[in-house]
Amino acid sequence: MKAFVVDKYNKKGTLRLAEMPEPELQDSDVLVEVHAAGVNLLDSKIRTGEFKLILPYRRPFILGHDVAGKVIRVGSKVRKFKAGDEVYARPRDGRIGTFAEFIAVNEADVALKPANLSMEEAASIPLVGLTAWQMLVERANLRKGQKIFIQAGSGGVGTFAIQLAKHLGATVATTASAASADLVKSLGPDVVVDYRKDDFEKVLSGYDVVLNSQDAKTLEKSLNVLKPGGKLISISGPPDPEFAREKGLNLMLRLVLRLLSRGIRAKAKRRGVQFSFLFMWAQGDQLSKITALIEAGAIRPVVDRVFPFEATNDALAYVETGRAKGKVVIKVR
Repeated sequence: MKAFVVDKYNKKGTLRLAEMPEPELQDSDVLVEVHAAGVNLLDSKIRTGEFKLILPYRRPFILGHDVAGKVIRVGSKVRKFKAGDEVYARPRDGRIGTFAEFIAVNEADVALKPANLSMEEAASIPLVGLTAWQMLVERANLRKGQKIFIQAGSGGVGTFAIQLAKHLGATVATTASAASADLVKSLGPDVVVDYRKDDFEKVLSGYDVVLNSQDAKTLEKSLNVLKPGGKLISISGPPDPEFAREKGLNLMLRLVLRLLSRGIRAKAKRRGVQFSFLFMWAQGDQLSKITALIEAGAIRPVVDRVFPFEATNDALAYVETGRAKGKVVIKVR
């Protein structure tokens, strides 16, 4: 099968289009014929080696974390799916590889594709949808009437998280440029801060939750937005000791992550707020709940551009510009 692979970690390198063996099907796997694959900033960070200590892949390996497609075969222990099912997934860490014609995925990571979405729209959902779900529902326990600040409202996670937070009954603030304001406002936030004109920490206050997806400076400024007892949840780092424990990292890496996050954890503690780092995980049951919300019309996908499979490197380069509004998707077939 054709696939785009990482040969070596390189900040300026490109993926190689290669002929790779079809994936082997384990007993609990479904073999998915890939129709479309979402492109994420995580793909870029893994290609450059930014996560090689936490996620060690043996090169060459196939890149890609989002898939929508059709089940071709199922393993002997699979009970939820059958050949012909249209599905989508974020394959678990260690078993990524959606920039390919086929992928084998553990059935626990898979959900039926929303019936009202195209393959390209469905492929845009899993990673950002699960990230938003795990931040808002699992980690923040966001409730009706609470106030939440979601950074980068026009980004992949932002466009999804705004809609999910509104569905949960929260008051939502976000940031966007003037060029993205109309798109972001169409998703239903209560407050949109033009980050090129205003400092969000001077406009917003008394928030229960902040979702941070930006740099260290923005992370620190986010503390000013929270009320005592509030929660600052970051998907852009720094990883904290709890993440190191969950990942089962060795003692040296645990020490490194403890030191990296010591500053923000101490500042959060002084402010009387909680800081935590979230690295989303594959979860088919959560994805099924997201499917129900999409089919009910509570959440819609936001897709910026769809690239042909052959232009996968162009799609990744476009994501790296940071200018995409919503998600970028590769059409495989």
